[in-house]
Amino acid sequence: MLFLPLRTLKMDPKPISIFLSVLLVSSSALQYQNLVITSLPKPKTLLWDTLRETEFVRHAQALLDSDNGFAIDLHHVDNVSPAFNSTPESLFKLRLKRDAFRVKALSTLASAAGKPQSASDFSSTVISGLEQGSGEYFTRIGVGTPPKYAFMVLDTGSDIVWMQCSPCRKCYTQSDPVFDPKKSSSFSGVSCGSPLCRLLDSPGCTSDRKKCLYEVSYGDGSFSVGELSTETLTFRGRKVDRVALGCGHDDEGLFVGAAGLLGLGRGKLSFPSQSGRQFGSMFSYCLVDRSASSKPSSIIFGQSAVSRNAVFTPLLANPKLDTFYYVGLNGISVGGARVPGITAAAFNLNSSGDGGVIVDSGTSVTRLTQPAYEALRDAFRVGASNLKRAPEFSLFDTCFDLSGKTVVKVPTVVLHFSGAAVSLPASNYLIPVNSDGTFCFAFAGTTSGLSIIGSIQQQSFRVVFDLENNRVGFTPRGCD
Repeated sequence: MLFLPLRTLKMDPKPISIFLSVLLVSSSALQYQNLVITSLPKPKTLLWDTLRETEFVRHAQALLDSDNGFAIDLHHVDNVSPAFNSTPESLFKLRLKRDAFRVKALSTLASAAGKPQSASDFSSTVISGLEQGSGEYFTRIGVGTPPKYAFMVLDTGSDIVWMQCSPCRKCYTQSDPVFDPKKSSSFSGVSCGSPLCRLLDSPGCTSDRKKCLYEVSYGDGSFSVGELSTETLTFRGRKVDRVALGCGHDDEGLFVGAAGLLGLGRGKLSFPSQSGRQFGSMFSYCLVDRSASSKPSSIIFGQSAVSRNAVFTPLLANPKLDTFYYVGLNGISVGGARVPGITAAAFNLNSSGDGGVIVDSGTSVTRLTQPAYEALRDAFRVGASNLKRAPEFSLFDTCFDLSGKTVVKVPTVVLHFSGAAVSLPASNYLIPVNSDGTFCFAFAGTTSGLSIIGSIQQQSFRVVFDLENNRVGFTPRGCD
């Protein structure tokens, strides 16, 4: 037998390393779980009037009399009147379009944090899911005394609470009458010199300096401008007094139907921060998988928001921006094995406020920095090599043809946060994108430094935001 010296072998080491890594992953005992094949969810086509009539007859009724908190239902935008005559495919494409605007807006806000504004500008700079007809989830709350009920978008990526008010110089169409502050005994304007006014990023004042002005702007050029006030909000009979409320008289390009926005961000003017004493600075939501459940999603405020079996990860502070919920993502496992190259360093939040990972209810598809995404995608492709590949779809570059099947095995995916490992159900990362049996890996890459944990990956978990203890929790099967 002839042995050649190693130096005489002219072989490219790159293919060898790729082959060895693939062989290593393929030969290891990967962990799998079942994915039940479902179709794209059809719109439930609920009328606004139907939601009004049934709003108070809900599965969370038992919590209303509890001292530990209260629960209200969340409704997805695709399930109301605008969804009439829409196909599941068209709604899904619209959702991805909204998602692209959302991600761009959040990334822009994060990158602009801390940069000086023009002296002539004033605003409380927030970004919402309202762009391009968005606002993924909304609920119905009472405003004023006596309470006038209206649909409000809920958004963890915004701080200020605002709604359209009369007199309306320029307002978009909403499903309920525009709120008239003159008919509320609890409405009170905020003066320019008040502490509340100073909490705005850059407050404005009327010419006589008697009224504090706010302005919120959005990624697509939409905006709301008006006077800052305090008002009573009512949630299923629970009253929260003196909530800072933007009374908008000039509102443009926003979600048709809802009256305004309930900011659930981390800033000082958000609803959780303002109501902290009453509800312990805690809230949680559970977003149902709309393709597999007829239950509504829900949000809970107060001690009842914290589940016993939740696993928690610390909230991180962005020195330049206090709106978002930043967490530490240390790695991701596929099939029970850590993906090489995905470490905490890939998601570092630096001292300038750049980078990091946020948990956001208004973003659908989780975005990871491009190198981390590619490593995750490649590992998943290896683990799912038994599945028939399909062409790319929209932002998804890893898709499979699962037509004719009822159940398939897919490699597990686990997100490793600081102190908390979150094992995702298969339906949270391999999702239907059409009615032909095409399923895609529901992650995407981003060239922005900001990574976002989206609502598809959060489905079926009760996600707890504990501001008092600076932590975020995840409870599996939290919607039951």
